[in-house]
Amino acid sequence: MWSMRPSKFFFVLISAFSLGQFATCSKYDNQIFNISLNGDSSISLHWMIDYQQKVLSFEIHLPDKFGWFAFGFSDRGDSFPADYCLLWESSSWKNSKKFDLKDVWANDAGVIELDRHQDCNNFRFKIIRNVVKFTFKRKFDTCDNRDYIIQDGTTHIVWSRGLEHIVAPNGLNISTTIRENFGMIRVNLLKNLKAHSQLPSHVQVLDLLTDKVQVPNEETTYWCKVFKLPESFRRKHHIYQYEANIESTSQGLVHHMEIFHCETSAMEKIPLYNGNCFGEDRPEKTQVCKRVLAAWAMGAQPFTYPEEAALPLGGNKFNPYVMLEIHYNNPELKSGVIDSSGVRFYVSDKLKEMDAGVIELGLEYTDKMAIPPGQESFSLTGYCISSCTSVGLHNEGITVFGSQLHTHLTGVRVHTRHFDAYGKELPELDRDNHYSTHFQEIRRLKRPVKVLPGHILMTRCDYNTLSRTNVTLGGFSISEEMCVNYIHYYPHAPLEVCKSSISDQALRTFFNYMKEWEDQPTSPNAAISINYNSIHWSKVRVQLLNEVYHEAPLSMQCNMSSGDRFPGYWDNAPLPSVLLPLAPPARNCQFDDK
Repeated sequence: MWSMRPSKFFFVLISAFSLGQFATCSKYDNQIFNISLNGDSSISLHWMIDYQQKVLSFEIHLPDKFGWFAFGFSDRGDSFPADYCLLWESSSWKNSKKFDLKDVWANDAGVIELDRHQDCNNFRFKIIRNVVKFTFKRKFDTCDNRDYIIQDGTTHIVWSRGLEHIVAPNGLNISTTIRENFGMIRVNLLKNLKAHSQLPSHVQVLDLLTDKVQVPNEETTYWCKVFKLPESFRRKHHIYQYEANIESTSQGLVHHMEIFHCETSAMEKIPLYNGNCFGEDRPEKTQVCKRVLAAWAMGAQPFTYPEEAALPLGGNKFNPYVMLEIHYNNPELKSGVIDSSGVRFYVSDKLKEMDAGVIELGLEYTDKMAIPPGQESFSLTGYCISSCTSVGLHNEGITVFGSQLHTHLTGVRVHTRHFDAYGKELPELDRDNHYSTHFQEIRRLKRPVKVLPGHILMTRCDYNTLSRTNVTLGGFSISEEMCVNYIHYYPHAPLEVCKSSISDQALRTFFNYMKEWEDQPTSPNAAISINYNSIHWSKVRVQLLNEVYHEAPLSMQCNMSSGDRFPGYWDNAPLPSVLLPLAPPARNCQFDDK
């Protein structure tokens, strides 16, 4: 679980080589974040962020029974190839140990190679009660082409350790490390330092917790529990903040959690299910519990709403049932763990100035959008077009302050672009270049975004289907796919869903072409899913589908909270025109032969 409890050692070392640097920092700087790197929290990471210098200061704690320890980053969480800072015991005399730290690269075989340019800087260490504590600094972007670029969004942190003593890192093979001596976690390192404010005294605590769940000795478990809100929530409340409430014995085991509202009439009763989310005994009525109210993932901060607005909870037209979903990640297959973790809300019936709202951007949940198998990268884009924001937003527009990107298992990259009504691209709303469905959190944007009537939002998702042998269809199932950005904004507007899919006519034309020109067994009378699954996906056919998706007219969902569409022409809507795209961000690097 994320924390800001300071480490005395960290303060000592950071101040030793950063005192001048932090002398003029604002009240938001010098925040210390930490997270467990392994299941029992015996290995932990602590870090500080300097956005002015674009530098991270890391501190790692681990038991001293090791010969070497590698801490680093990889694109998708694989131990290799990966970028590491490698610590090893360089000498030992009597009771005194000395360590060295080098910037290294683990190649495709897991063999360590020393980087010519060293970017694990300002190394220091201490040994306190058999625990090695070491610090170093690392730039977000070192401009070394073999170094990982630390960006906003998800970072896959990898680590390995060995008992054997080494003379130098070159040639060490970390691929031979046994299971308990390596690991991976996902975390958002570049956190929003201004996302917190002091809570007023009138807020109250609402805990939504599991009750003594016996966590299965399986690697992955999704546990669901339905709650009925207390009677006091017949009055409307505002959510001021929420955070994880995790038992100490479950640290590292609770991977991520979400709270869903059961979207149905206020009088509808939902069974108080408590069990495996995919259990055969889960009542069908609980499937309406799918509108996200809160999301937390390992390493995430408490989510605090801005001073101006907050998300409403309760009221006489609000269904009082919500559902907690917990993902237990248990790669060590531990048995006998009893868990009563969940989410803690800070709420009040003293309402803020404005209601916050949530708008769904991206793709419609439909099998019209599909991803061919065997693709290293295949993209789909969902559109929120100008005519929809024109009818769905108030004249003053909305201010977007939070974003939750969402796909299912094959999504690897998600971003939302922002355009004005004339096709000029504005700064991106949100991006995660190393997205994982196993690390989902609602993130406060560092730069609130003003969206006006007539503006356009495009949400693109990239998918990897190399492990799949047939097409992946769009839909609700975890084995199907989605592409969504739930944007949090104020003031509340009538628009709730602004998503697209390919037009029916364009898709029929594609299937007819497959039959007549590619000799594929598609049929105008067959269901969409059957037609997609009947195609043998050659490179040419994959490319054709990609071109159709990026050129065909749209079928739009431009919906109010009631589910009804706004008046307008939403079928065969033209694709938005991009007249002035932004240039790619500059890296400020002078590349050489590193």
